[in-house]
Amino acid sequence: MSTAVPNENLITERQLSILVKGRQRKNQLKCDAESIAGCVSQRACVYCGARVVLNPVTDAIHLVHGPIGCASYTWDIRGSLSSGSELYRNSFSTDLKENDVIFGGEKKLARAIDELVEKYPAELVFVYSTCVVGVIGDDLEAVCRAASQKHGIKIIPVQSSGFIGNKSAGYRAACDALLRLIEPAGEPRPVKRLNPVPSVNYLGDFNLAGEAWIIGDYLKQIGVEVNVVFTGDSNYRDLKKAPQATLNIMQCAGSMAYLARRMEELYGIPSMQVSFLGLDDTAASLRNIASFLNDPEMKRRVEELIRRETAAVKPQIEHYRSKLLGKKAAVYVGGGFKAISLIKQFREIGIDVVMVGTQTGREEEYQTLHDISDDGTVILDDANPSELERFMTEKGAHLLVGGVKERPLAYKLGVAFIDHNHDRKHPLSGYVGAVNFAREVYSTVCSPVWKYTREIGGGLFAAGKNALPER
Repeated sequence: MSTAVPNENLITERQLSILVKGRQRKNQLKCDAESIAGCVSQRACVYCGARVVLNPVTDAIHLVHGPIGCASYTWDIRGSLSSGSELYRNSFSTDLKENDVIFGGEKKLARAIDELVEKYPAELVFVYSTCVVGVIGDDLEAVCRAASQKHGIKIIPVQSSGFIGNKSAGYRAACDALLRLIEPAGEPRPVKRLNPVPSVNYLGDFNLAGEAWIIGDYLKQIGVEVNVVFTGDSNYRDLKKAPQATLNIMQCAGSMAYLARRMEELYGIPSMQVSFLGLDDTAASLRNIASFLNDPEMKRRVEELIRRETAAVKPQIEHYRSKLLGKKAAVYVGGGFKAISLIKQFREIGIDVVMVGTQTGREEEYQTLHDISDDGTVILDDANPSELERFMTEKGAHLLVGGVKERPLAYKLGVAFIDHNHDRKHPLSGYVGAVNFAREVYSTVCSPVWKYTREIGGGLFAAGKNALPER
């Protein structure tokens, strides 16, 4: 296979993970591999991946067994909303110190669980392992099993210690914990009940800014009931009902494909991938759900909903499109399916995507990205900061869509930025989300502030006192 982007400024081993569409004969990209040492990968750690999935379980105690720094992942940096318990907004830690590393932290963990269960009336506790725990070898299974028997509640260890993989391994650790919650070892398998109303488990939505409620309302209008969301606005008792669903739909396949596959094996629930990002994908997903359930009345309702909602938002989308035609965007997100949806959504508002990459994309997703991208688009897997900065500069991107780690890169280059990760507090799914997205892109890209920064690639430095507006 030929190297994708031969350049002396790139780390040699990274060249197979980057390609430019139209430049190489082969379009296969190296992906789904461990990060290369020394690359300062933008990927998140195993613990972060597990916490992303499990944190929105609203009535659980989330206890981090490790140094206090890992517990900084808490309510104020997450946009997940709850219609019930607010317990999940707390982040608890055993705060391991040097002596705990030397002598072990199991007793400290057991005491922490006792204190938390006494203070908070919870039926479920998730205990997350971290890098330090993986090194010192604390037995989370034994501590959690003893504590569960002592207090008579579910206390589930999440094997998310570092040095065993990347964010994808954390997703799997979280899904394993959820499977243990749904079907505890030694207990009878949950009975799959026949529901007269078709129901779905909505996988891979974390109710950022209430997005699960928005999509749930669409599904209700077409005659589909949401059984449980994994894991936005979910709770212990709702998650236990997961086997009763007719169908699993996945918004974020990167975090939930493993869980969907296991639930099909265990409970016979089929699954399909959906995306409610942008007008086209939202309409296609609703049609696909109705087609799978094979209900003529449901199909009629879907078409009615699509016509009504599209008519309501189309004028606003067209307004922003007229302002944004010709702008260029760079995309770097967690999963491949989201990147695919974002390319389509940018086209809806007249913007070309000139660079696209993911942290955990799969081979088939990169093939789709290659197929739908324009010639000259840079496609990359598991990028590092220097690569992102280089290609954004070379391609003249006006905007970067990413997560919290990518924000400083954009602003340093004098490039607009949109947070499409878990930190945001406004919905980007569904028809209302399409308008919010277009409005945010417009207000960010067309902000007057960019008049007072140097050309792309020069960084966010004022062009001197004389460039500032007069008062």
